[in-house]
Amino acid sequence: MNVSLVYSRLVTHNFVRPRMNEATASEKLINANKELGHQKAERGKRAAELVIANKELVFQNNEKEKRAEELLIANAELLFQNEEKGKRAAELAIANTELIYQSGEKGKRAAELVIANEELLYQNEEKGKRAAELAIANQELVFQNNEKIKRTEELLIANVELLFQNEEKGKRAAELAIANIELIYQNKEKVKRAAELAIANKELLYQNEEKGKRAAELAIANQELIFQNNEKIKRTEELLIANVELLFQNEEKSKRAAELVIANAELIYQDDEKGKRAAELVIANQELLLQNKDKEKLALELIIANKELLYQNKEKGKRAAELVIANKELVYQNKEKGKRAAELVIANKELVFQNEEKEKRTAELLFANKELQAFNYITSHDLQEPLRKIQVLSSFIVDKELEGLSAKGKDYLVRIQRSSERMQQLINDLLTYSRTNTEERIFETTDLNKLVLSVIKELKENIEDKSAVIELGQLCDAKIIPFQFVQLMHNLIGNALKFAIAGKPPHITIYSKIIKGSKRISARMLPGKSYCHIVVKDEGIGFSQEFSERIFGVFQKLHSVQEYPGTGIGLAIVKKIVENHNGIIIAHGEANKGAKFDIYIPD
Repeated sequence: MNVSLVYSRLVTHNFVRPRMNEATASEKLINANKELGHQKAERGKRAAELVIANKELVFQNNEKEKRAEELLIANAELLFQNEEKGKRAAELAIANTELIYQSGEKGKRAAELVIANEELLYQNEEKGKRAAELAIANQELVFQNNEKIKRTEELLIANVELLFQNEEKGKRAAELAIANIELIYQNKEKVKRAAELAIANKELLYQNEEKGKRAAELAIANQELIFQNNEKIKRTEELLIANVELLFQNEEKSKRAAELVIANAELIYQDDEKGKRAAELVIANQELLLQNKDKEKLALELIIANKELLYQNKEKGKRAAELVIANKELVYQNKEKGKRAAELVIANKELVFQNEEKEKRTAELLFANKELQAFNYITSHDLQEPLRKIQVLSSFIVDKELEGLSAKGKDYLVRIQRSSERMQQLINDLLTYSRTNTEERIFETTDLNKLVLSVIKELKENIEDKSAVIELGQLCDAKIIPFQFVQLMHNLIGNALKFAIAGKPPHITIYSKIIKGSKRISARMLPGKSYCHIVVKDEGIGFSQEFSERIFGVFQKLHSVQEYPGTGIGLAIVKKIVENHNGIIIAHGEANKGAKFDIYIPD
C-alpha cells in the first residue's frame, strides 16, 4: 500500500473523529485488521521470493562447483599432454644420440651411407608425425582455453544475475521497512483509538494479543532476513574468491601455453641442427670422393720412383692383405646384419602370427564366455524347471498316494527322489564352478578367523550330528575374494566331515601363518614374496598320494556314489578359487590316515 495514501486516510480519519460513533470505530478496526492481513500476505510473498532466491543461489553454487570440477579435469588433461611432450622430447633426444652414432659409423663405413640415409629419412618422417601430434595437441589446448573463456563468461553472467537478485532483495527489504514504519504508525493510532473503544474491551484485548503475536513473528522474520542477507554477503565473498582463483588458474595456463611455444621453438631449432648435420655429412662425402681422386693422382706420380715404388708395393701388399682381412670382416659383418635382418623379419612374422593367434584366442574366449553365460542361464533356469516339477510331483505322490503303491513302487519313488536330489546338487555345483570364472573378482583384506567361524556356523548341524571336533589355530589376514573363499572353506570342511572314518568322530585342524616363497615348496612360487599359508587337515579315510592331482579334476571321484554321495566337483571348485587368487594348493594324503591341504595365497 502507498504510504502517502495510508497517511491521507489517517488524516481524514482524525478529521471526522468527533462525528464517529461506536459502529464506525468497529468498521475502522476491521479495516485495520484486513490491512494487517494484507501486509501479512505480502510478507509471505516476500518470504516465498526469498526462498526462491536462496534456491537459485544454491543452484548457482552447484554450477560453480561443476565448473571447478571441469577445470580440474582440464588441468589433468594439460598435465597429461605435458607428460606426452616430455616423452616426445626424450624420444627426440634418443633419436639425436642415434644420429650422432650413425654419423660416426658413416665416417668409418662409407658403404653403409645409403642405409643410414634411409634411417634418417624414416626418423624425419617420425619427427613429422610427432610435429603433427604436437600441432593437434596445440589445437586441443586452444579449444580448452576457449572453453575456459566461455566458462568465465558464464560465471560473469551469473555474477551479474546475483547482483540483480541482491538489488531486488534490497528493494524487498526497503518495502518491508516501509511496511514496518506503517505498522508502527498504525499501532500508535490504535493506542489512541483504544481510549475510544472502551466499550469493546474484551474484543480489543484479544486483538491486541493477536497483534503482539504478529509483531513477534515480524521481528523473527526481520532477524531471519538479516541472517539471510549476511549469508548472501558471505556467498558473494566466496564467489569473488573463486573468481580470483579462476583468474590465477587462467594465468597459470597461459604460462603453460608459453612454455609449450618455447618447447616448439626448441624442437624446430633441433630440426634445423639435424639438417645442418646432414648437410655437413654430404660435404664430408664429397670431400672423401675428392681425396680418392687425389690418391689416384699420387699413385700415377709414384710410378716414376721405382725403388720407392717397390717399397710402396710391399707396403701396399701389406695394406692389401689388411684390406682383404678388413673386407672379409666387412663381408662377415654384412652377413651377420643380413642374418639379423632375416631374424628380425622372421620375428616380425612370428609376432604378427602371435597377434593373429591372440585375436583368434580372444574371439574364441568371447564366444566361450557367451556360451558359458548361455549354459549358466540354461542350467539355472531351463534345467532346474523340469527337475523342480519332478521333485514336486514325487513329493505329491509321497504325501497323497504312498499307501496305494506296492513295495517296488515305493522303492522306485525313493530312487527318483534321490536321483532328483543328486541332479539338483550336481546343477548347483556346476553353477558354482562356472561362476568362479565369470563373477567379478573384488579382493579385500579379510580376517580369516571370522570367515572360518561363519562357515563352521553354517555347518553346525552336520558337525553336531557327527560329534566332530574342529581345532582352530591362529589365522592371519589375507587379501582374498571373500564370498569365493567362504565356498572354498565350506567345501574343504564339508569333505573332511563326509570322508570321516566310520565310528570315529572327525577331527579337523585349521591354522595359517605368513611365510616367504620358495622354489622348494612349488616351482610356481615366487622366492622372497610373502604368502599366507593355510592348512586344513583331517584324520579321515584319506587317499593315496598318487591321486593328489586327480582329486582336483571335475567329476573325479575315488569312491562310488553309494559309499560317499557327491558330484565330484567340490575340490575342482576349491582349486579354481585358489587359481583365481593366483595361489597354489597342494594335497597330501595317506589311506586311512587322513588328508592335508596346503593353500598358499600371495600377500
